[in-house]
Amino acid sequence: MADIQELQRIASQVRRDIIRQVFLCQSGHPGGSLGNADLFVALYFDIMKHDPSFNMEGKGEDVFFLSNGHISPVWYSTLARAGYFPVEELNTFRAIDSRLQGHPTTHEGLPGVRIASGSLGQGMSVACGMALAKKMDGDDRTVFVLTGDGEQQEGQNWEAALFAPHHKLDNLVVIIDDNGQQIDGPTSEVMYMGDLGKKYASFGWEIVDMDGNNMAEVVETLRKVQGQRNGKPTCIIMKTAMGKGVDYMEGTHKWHGKAPDEELALKALAQLEETLGDFPAEGI
Repeated sequence: MADIQELQRIASQVRRDIIRQVFLCQSGHPGGSLGNADLFVALYFDIMKHDPSFNMEGKGEDVFFLSNGHISPVWYSTLARAGYFPVEELNTFRAIDSRLQGHPTTHEGLPGVRIASGSLGQGMSVACGMALAKKMDGDDRTVFVLTGDGEQQEGQNWEAALFAPHHKLDNLVVIIDDNGQQIDGPTSEVMYMGDLGKKYASFGWEIVDMDGNNMAEVVETLRKVQGQRNGKPTCIIMKTAMGKGVDYMEGTHKWHGKAPDEELALKALAQLEETLGDFPAEGI
């Protein structure tokens, strides 16, 4: 069980890794990645039982799926810092023939990644399948999946939302990143989804609210729902700020999928403490 301050220190380094990955290749999605750093660090450094030696089946382990795969920089940094692959490999983000593609893939065999993601709306369905398989195998570990609020506009999510309560998948935790932003603007303007919590509750889900940028609250909430077995799947409505930790990126869709130039990258790094040592790279 990790100390909250230590988790915050790791999250700061993860945010630095995000900025540097995206800057070095001048491509990627920093906004949502920065907003979710606290969640990823809490999961991999405190909450989940997992093994960096990695096996695809995940038997006897907690399993995480990333549905909104464009925020791969935060996942790659977290996996590297948790020992899944060398931190130096972050230097290859989005490079030709790299295992660290812009959207996670499986054909390169990157430890920690069980499905390709980036085509939005599919992660919940895969997570339902894994949760059902664990039930059938008598494996009581938890399946976590992260999805975006804009991603909820995809219809396949709502088939999964019906499936999980019907099969009493109380070992499933869906986390919706409710940052109110997507690539084309505020979610309320692109396609207003209304009260997601009430929608999921009406389908038979247990609903939990969480401040995704408050590390203590993230850890407390995840610990509580991880072992909850009441016959209902859990949906966490997680409030975050897109671009969290970098003042000029916070709260706007403009940095959803845009790389900073050198001046702005340095400005961002000046706001984020280096705590574990930057991965080696030329240029910044």
